[in-house]
Amino acid sequence: MQGSAPGTAEILSPLRRSTDAAAEAVTIAFRRRDRTARIARKFAVSVEHERAFATEFLFIPVFISAGAVLWFSFAESPSSIFVALFFIVAAALALLLRHRTGWTAKICAFGAFALLGMLLADLETRRAATVMLDTPVTTTITGTVERREVDARGYWRYLIAVSATEGPTLSRPPEKVSVLSRSKGEAIAVGGIIEGKARLSPPSGPALPGLNDFAFASYFRGIGATGFFYSAPKAVSLAGDAGEKPQSWLKDAGTWLYLLRSAIAERVRSVIGGDAGAFAASIITDERSAISADTMEALRVSGLAHIVAISGLNMALASGIFFVGLRIGFSLFPAFAQHWPVKKIAAFLALLMTLAYYLISGFAVSAERAWLMMSVLLIAVLFDKPALSMRNVALSALIILAFSPSEVMGPSFQMSFAATIALVSAYAFWSRWRVDRERLFVGQKPAWMKVSEAAIAIVGGVVVTSLIGGLSTAVYSIEHFHRVTTYGLAANLAAMPVMSLIVMPFGLIGMLLMPFGLDAPFLKVMGYGMAMVIEIANGVASWGGSAAIGRQHGWFLALSTAGFLLLSLFRTRLALSGIPLLFLAFGLSVAEHHRPRPDLLIYEDGTLVGLVGESTVATTKTRPSGFVYDQWSRALLLPEKTVSPIFLKTEKKMKETNPQSAQPSRESRRLSDEQRAKAIEDIGKALAAAGQGFTCHRSLWCAARSAKGQRIVVLEDTSLTGAACDIADIIVTSRRTSFQQCRSGAVLFSRDVLRRIGSVEMTLSHENEGGPIGRLATAMAGTNRPWSEHRSYDWKTRSFDRETSETIEELVAATP
Repeated sequence: MQGSAPGTAEILSPLRRSTDAAAEAVTIAFRRRDRTARIARKFAVSVEHERAFATEFLFIPVFISAGAVLWFSFAESPSSIFVALFFIVAAALALLLRHRTGWTAKICAFGAFALLGMLLADLETRRAATVMLDTPVTTTITGTVERREVDARGYWRYLIAVSATEGPTLSRPPEKVSVLSRSKGEAIAVGGIIEGKARLSPPSGPALPGLNDFAFASYFRGIGATGFFYSAPKAVSLAGDAGEKPQSWLKDAGTWLYLLRSAIAERVRSVIGGDAGAFAASIITDERSAISADTMEALRVSGLAHIVAISGLNMALASGIFFVGLRIGFSLFPAFAQHWPVKKIAAFLALLMTLAYYLISGFAVSAERAWLMMSVLLIAVLFDKPALSMRNVALSALIILAFSPSEVMGPSFQMSFAATIALVSAYAFWSRWRVDRERLFVGQKPAWMKVSEAAIAIVGGVVVTSLIGGLSTAVYSIEHFHRVTTYGLAANLAAMPVMSLIVMPFGLIGMLLMPFGLDAPFLKVMGYGMAMVIEIANGVASWGGSAAIGRQHGWFLALSTAGFLLLSLFRTRLALSGIPLLFLAFGLSVAEHHRPRPDLLIYEDGTLVGLVGESTVATTKTRPSGFVYDQWSRALLLPEKTVSPIFLKTEKKMKETNPQSAQPSRESRRLSDEQRAKAIEDIGKALAAAGQGFTCHRSLWCAARSAKGQRIVVLEDTSLTGAACDIADIIVTSRRTSFQQCRSGAVLFSRDVLRRIGSVEMTLSHENEGGPIGRLATAMAGTNRPWSEHRSYDWKTRSFDRETSETIEELVAATP
């Protein structure tokens, strides 16, 4: 039709009536209802598909882990009786409803598994029962050397089972301590009795609220204190029967294995030499302390630090090379290979080799996980089951959670299983895709296609494996270490062929030939491969590939982990439900970075205080402790260099402590009335002067004025505390004081207060906003768990005192 003539549709269609609008609305409603029903049908089909493949089993270790994490996260230990009762009720309901398909049965079952995780966490905590040292002390210790390890400087670190302390005698001594000896002389043998004067300290808590609590890991490792010997310790022999107590056969076997491990590590280091030898020894025996600090930093920055630990990569390469090598060897004897199940024989021998590898690794946690996973995979081969499956990963996780649920809180467990789950899930997806794709081909492929596919599979496998491993562990690297390695993919692509083709094969052959003294040539080749890996790490690290991310939101780890698990464990489109959680987690991360930084930071022992400006950080130390400040800088994205304090020149030279030392002198120096008055006058002048940093008098005090006007005084002499309360707004001291709060209204952070509340970060208030502190966040306030109760122990009264000043309690309660 042309021009203004009506179109065909207008001629054929009826005229519009008043009911057309209603009919159209009904049609839209039916479409919406039909779309909803279609989505519901697809959801039901996906659920049935997941049920057919028993995906529910994969979530059992997930909910057990969630229960353990919940139990460890409480401020107070929950009642074991109530948790056990709830578990019995939930388990009984789950058993009664086990044949039903509704959500009620699933909720009861997974709730019972979460409560089981809480019970396992409670059981492990009671089993550990580690006594933690309550306060730093200098004493003479006597004990048995259970472990020893040498570092790159030639210093020895001993793990000592303490039998006695003297000068002073500790009223609550730890059972085991880790002590460093800076002497390079003859080391004391494992099993020998050691004695020496040492400075012991409790394991440190979080450097800032939300950061890693080192006391948690020490508690479950049984280490109650760390420290160093003042001079070379000596080997002693105890009189009578004290030194000749019979040991159990299990302990004797452990000592023999440890001596064997030390001999192997020493042999590898002596044959190869240098950092390459220390690196090679670390991937065989897990003795890492001999690697130099520069090499370790290069490995971290380049994203190759995972090679150092005996983890899934090392165990898989060793087991795989051994397994494939045996099968190739058996194939050289056709008659034997045709009459015997050589695949199962190779799997069984590889299982024994994997066990031997684990035994000489010193029972490292990462090695334990890798050994369990490889054992499950090889046992699956023995029973003609699929070796590489998510079910085997779940079984490995269940075994670890049954014995060591505390491992779920550490980055090693999380990163190891994240990488394994991601790789197995990606392999399963690729296998399904390949099967569907193979159906398109009829007949035999040409030779060029087979060769090209094999080459692409090898190169692509290395690339994709490195990419998946890096992406899956990035979340946990961000959460725990507050940084990501931007060039980790390039480093792994360059290093993995060296590890797979040179390091592990020749290292495995060298270990097999070591009992016969024929290992040196193969260890030398392994050392060349290790040197190549170190060169790769140094080259990639020179690109500056480590990017600081900063501290994350409190829900970042939980949401990102939930999203990752949903995306990896489901086989159907239900996996897409994890994507919104991942977006939400990273959205919270972005929002967290827009929050203003705190104004004042105080470490838990009061020896380091940082005043944060817009682009600077002023500290009370010329060179602040790298252990503490590195954590501050990564978590809050602070500058690497700090503003050093200005020290006043004194006319009279007095006995003083090193201003760069993190450990103050044991006793406050007594000042005369004239010296005290002069000190107060100098503090007042320092507070009145406008500056960007602290003004200090060595071993006495430091003072600064914040940009918002608060007057801050840090004291090493407690005789000045009363006067400082009258002229300052915030007082920090690393010493014990006779009072816990100032009458003037100033906020006092004494040693006892900081012991109970841990490290502190605060946002200072502007003028005319009431008190000097607007927001106060503490690392340990209100927390009373077995790994933190030593903070409230008073050795003078031999009792636990958890009270702190009312001012601090009000500030903590007022902070959301």
